[in-house]
Amino acid sequence: MGYVTRIVIIGGGPGGYEAALVAAQLGAEVTVVDCDGLGGASVLTDCVPSKTLIATAEVMTTFDSSYEELGIIVADDTPHIEQAARVVGVDLGKVNRRVKRLALAQSHDITASVTRAGARVMRGRGRLEGMQALDGSRKVVVRTADGSEETLTADAVLIATGGQPRELPDAQPDGERILNWTQVYDLDELPEELIVVGSGVTGAEFAGAYQALGSRVTLVSSRDRVLPGEDPDAAVVLEDVFRRRGMNVMGRSRAQSAKRVGDRVEVTLSDGRVITGSHCLMAVGAVPNSAGMGLEDAGVRLRESGHIWTDKVSRTTAPGVYAAGDVTGVFALASVAAMQGRIAMYHFLGDAVTPLNLKTVSSNVFTDPEIATVGYTQADVDGGKIDARVVKLPLLRNPRAKMQGIRDGFVKIFCRPGTGIVVGGVVVAPRASELIHPISIAVDNNLTVEQIAKAFTVYPSLSGSIAEVARQLHTRKEDGAG
Repeated sequence: MGYVTRIVIIGGGPGGYEAALVAAQLGAEVTVVDCDGLGGASVLTDCVPSKTLIATAEVMTTFDSSYEELGIIVADDTPHIEQAARVVGVDLGKVNRRVKRLALAQSHDITASVTRAGARVMRGRGRLEGMQALDGSRKVVVRTADGSEETLTADAVLIATGGQPRELPDAQPDGERILNWTQVYDLDELPEELIVVGSGVTGAEFAGAYQALGSRVTLVSSRDRVLPGEDPDAAVVLEDVFRRRGMNVMGRSRAQSAKRVGDRVEVTLSDGRVITGSHCLMAVGAVPNSAGMGLEDAGVRLRESGHIWTDKVSRTTAPGVYAAGDVTGVFALASVAAMQGRIAMYHFLGDAVTPLNLKTVSSNVFTDPEIATVGYTQADVDGGKIDARVVKLPLLRNPRAKMQGIRDGFVKIFCRPGTGIVVGGVVVAPRASELIHPISIAVDNNLTVEQIAKAFTVYPSLSGSIAEVARQLHTRKEDGAG
């Protein structure tokens, strides 16, 4: 019987479980060490729960903003004098129970597929022990749930331990009134007045969702605008929508502290102003789970931020040790974590491997409207990183958008001036996460705007706007216009 390669994966999120599936399929002996349940934060406390909550909020928003325009009449017994009151409400306890149920079901499905593939799943916390042995192997010590320890020998180790919410010293979550994004699903009642601190992706998504569910929301942003890392045109659209729906968006306002005062929360800003609400959600970024794992003693280099340094095939500075996902700080996306994990296994096990190319990554902000992006960005073009021509088309002109009462959003495509090759795009629309895919295919395969323009689209459809933008870019190229 031939020698079997032993792989130990620490962390069962997308980076870990996708790597386990690949390694098992390639014939390795795989052990996944995980302390919370397979799927990791992505499935248990982040992507799956938040997007499930947002799905409910989306129904509320669609109902609130469109039913009158579309001619839908809702009959109820509200006295005429109070007719402006909301007809539709939400039972947050019920919503959150569904959120948790779906997250657990997804975790169980992942565990079943990893086990079915032939991998062993161990419940516990793993750490690297010492340097590489003379035979090239590594030791991983696992502290199991009952406190006992087991030492595993591995030919390669993948660290995929993810991250956790960053906490401000003077704004410690208590799980009741001051919350981080993993604790919101324990709420039984809708927060009456929610203060969201942080206007990045997580803050914007939760602020929009709770606003739609019926909370009065104040969004505290330390920057000039919401979503400072996203396309500026997209951020302007979203901020306008937020304000129009009644959200209090506070720009250039940095939160200094948050404290409970009875059943209220007081948030003190750095300029001395104090705002109050019934609840506060802290969404001020994440920190990597890299401490206490013996990484540096094993030769793994960490960045100042605590993230693990990796190259484009997921190798760390320690031979035989790879890393994937949020712990690397490359791109906090489940899709990127999964790709990093798969690449690590392909590389170590000698299969064909394509290094990670971040310029083909598509991502989405699950606000309403959604913001989807792929490839080079407006910042890259404005900063001279790439020479590209840009066309942006508002969805207002799209016939399907008119029919559905969609007023906000646009399609924007970036292409190279000479060849017309598509290098990036932005879609702001309902279900932008679905609409970005044709642009992703174009970016990944170096397609031209002419090829996009010539492909048939359904009439009427929102995707028709993608073809129209491509047509405009192609026509302008022929006219010699910029």
